[in-house]
Amino acid sequence: MRVLVWRCWAPLPAGGGAGRRPSPQWRSLAGLGGSPGGEDSRGARVRKKPPWRVLFFGTDQFAREALRALHAARENKEEELIEKLEVVTVPSPSPKGLPVKQYAVQSQLPVYEWPDVGSGEYDVGVVASFGRLLSEALILKFPYGILNVHPSCLPRWRGPAPIIHTVLHGDTITGVTIMQIRPKRFDVGPILRQETIAVPPKSTAKELEAVLSRLGANMLISVLKNLPESLNNGRQQPAEGVTHAPKISAGNSCIQWEKQTSEEIFRLYRAIGNIIPLQTLWMDHTIKLLDLVEVNSSVLADPKLTRQAFIPGSIIYHKQSQILLVCCKDGWIGVRSVMLKKTLTATDFYNGYLHPWHQRNSQAHPRQCRFQTLRLPTKKQGRKIVAMQQYIK
Repeated sequence: MRVLVWRCWAPLPAGGGAGRRPSPQWRSLAGLGGSPGGEDSRGARVRKKPPWRVLFFGTDQFAREALRALHAARENKEEELIEKLEVVTVPSPSPKGLPVKQYAVQSQLPVYEWPDVGSGEYDVGVVASFGRLLSEALILKFPYGILNVHPSCLPRWRGPAPIIHTVLHGDTITGVTIMQIRPKRFDVGPILRQETIAVPPKSTAKELEAVLSRLGANMLISVLKNLPESLNNGRQQPAEGVTHAPKISAGNSCIQWEKQTSEEIFRLYRAIGNIIPLQTLWMDHTIKLLDLVEVNSSVLADPKLTRQAFIPGSIIYHKQSQILLVCCKDGWIGVRSVMLKKTLTATDFYNGYLHPWHQRNSQAHPRQCRFQTLRLPTKKQGRKIVAMQQYIK
């Protein structure tokens, strides 16, 4: 897939405000204020140039790509960018572990399980999709602080699920930000590098994640090649344009047929469908909608749809295309398969459930046999779903 990349750089203002340099405290910690070969607060010599000693914090596939790039740089003896690379990840219920741990073990990198962060000396930390709060004390152990690879153009989509919200809200432009973590506050640190790309039309969050992970990995290596200069030229985030990307909960997957347009439903499907299927209610049964498709104009011209008025949630089986047509706020969506006890094609669902119901209830109004909004119990709705991206800044 080819994407266009624009660099988002602006000249630093001469005065303070949005263009301020790092504070003296952080310049000192980064080895930017003293003479070459100075010492940090622990008495260790602060390196002024590569190779760096790096401690990486990460969990998922997005983070794995950043770790892969760091490992490749470590293996490249000619360039001498990374001298030491160790990894911190979080516990996983899966016996295989999370993608970052799998890659670290495969590559024979030292791995620590949070909150264990090892006891070695490092120059800089790198965080990508870690999902745990890093304390000020931990951040201050790194002479160059901790960098974060964040898949959005900050300050847009601060929070743990930026890629999901990019797709969910129909953004046409997104990107990656390399920023420096600040203690106590999330996603507010100075921007060291930021690049934007056009969001590929109709891409899923998973597909967009793959694009952004490669972009972010390349940007990270570029920053590390000129780390002191990158830190010294960091720019504060603008106060305007701040949006938040909270975690996704089970309640987000419940379609509201009367309120949501077909475009909104498809964006929701592309944003979270690979994490949690969209859900609805049919005859007191929870139905998961597994495979959604757009409805073409020839199907919409079917007399079944044009000769009468339908209310949101109404279901029509379209035999020619073998899909379920479901009416929403402004039109129709198509469903190829559902889950009700087990996975069923649209044809199976029609033959096993819809058609028998209409035969048994021939005098009933069709609106009695429609999808309705599922109302989850408060406790279940409040339970957070682990998203593809959990970023700690």
